[in-house]
Amino acid sequence: MAVTELVIGALVRNELLLKSCRQWLREADRFRLEVIPLNPESLFDALQERWEDLDGVLIEQGALDRHGLDQLRTQGMLLPAVVLGDVTGEVDYHDAEVHLQADQLEQLPYNLDAAVLRFLERSQAKGRSPSPTELPQGSDQWRLSQRLEERIGFLGVFYKRDPRLFLRNLPTDERSELLASLERSYRDVLLSYFRDPPAANQAIESFVNTAFFCDLAITRAVEIHMKLIDGWSKQLALEGHKSDFLQDYRLALLDVMAHLCEMYRRSIPPESVGAGARASAGTAVAQQEESPS
Repeated sequence: MAVTELVIGALVRNELLLKSCRQWLREADRFRLEVIPLNPESLFDALQERWEDLDGVLIEQGALDRHGLDQLRTQGMLLPAVVLGDVTGEVDYHDAEVHLQADQLEQLPYNLDAAVLRFLERSQAKGRSPSPTELPQGSDQWRLSQRLEERIGFLGVFYKRDPRLFLRNLPTDERSELLASLERSYRDVLLSYFRDPPAANQAIESFVNTAFFCDLAITRAVEIHMKLIDGWSKQLALEGHKSDFLQDYRLALLDVMAHLCEMYRRSIPPESVGAGARASAGTAVAQQEESPS
C-alpha cells in the first residue's frame, strides 16, 4: 500500500523536545518535519512561504503567546495541529487540535493522524455558526481540506490506517515503549477524571486516538486499567487506607470505551459514498487484517 508523506511544521522552542519529535516521526517513516523559526517578526511570513506544502503543525505549549495564536486564527492560518504540553482542557489554537503530553511522544505519529482526521471532520461540518476557535468555512479552508483529502483519501479513515503502525506489527521494543506510553496517558485520564473533567476529556481523546490508530485490542485497554487500579489499591493498603472508592473509576473505563466505539462508528464510510466505495473499503480492510504480524 502506497504511503503518503505528510509535511508537518514544527513551532517548537525546546531543542530536546524537537529532537524527540524528530526521532519518533522518523521511525514512523510517514512524516517530514519542517522547523518554522519562532521569530515573532518573521513567523507569519515564514508560515506563508511554506503554507502550500504544510499538512499540519506541532505547537509546543507556550511557544506562541495568546496574541500570536489569535493572529493565526484571524488570518485563517489553520492546519491540523498537535499541541505538545500539559493536558489542561483549554483550546490553544482551534477546536480540532489534539493534545499530547511531552512524556508521551511515542504516540506522536498516531496523534498526527488523529489531528488530520479531526480537522477534516470539523471542516466538513455544516449548519453551525463557528466560535472564535472553530474552523472557518472560507475558500482557503476548503482548499486545504480538499488538498488533504486528495493526498490521504477520506471515505472513512478505518481502512486508511497504516498497518505498519499497528501494535501487533511493531518490533518488540517499540511495542513495549508504546504500551508504557499508553499507560502514562491512561494514568492522566484517571488522575483528572473526577477532579478536572475538561482535562480528563482531552486525556481520553489522546489515549483513544492512539488506541484507534494502533489498533489496540479492547482487552489490552482493560488490562491497562486493571494494572493501574491494582497498583493503587496495593499502595493504599500498605498505607492503611481504604480503596473502595477506586471502583468508581470503572466509569472512566466505560467513558474510554464509549469514545473508542464512537471513533470506529465514524470511520465507517457514509451512505453517500455508495456501495462501491464501501466494497472497496472492505477489501482494503481485509488486506490490512491479512498483513503479517
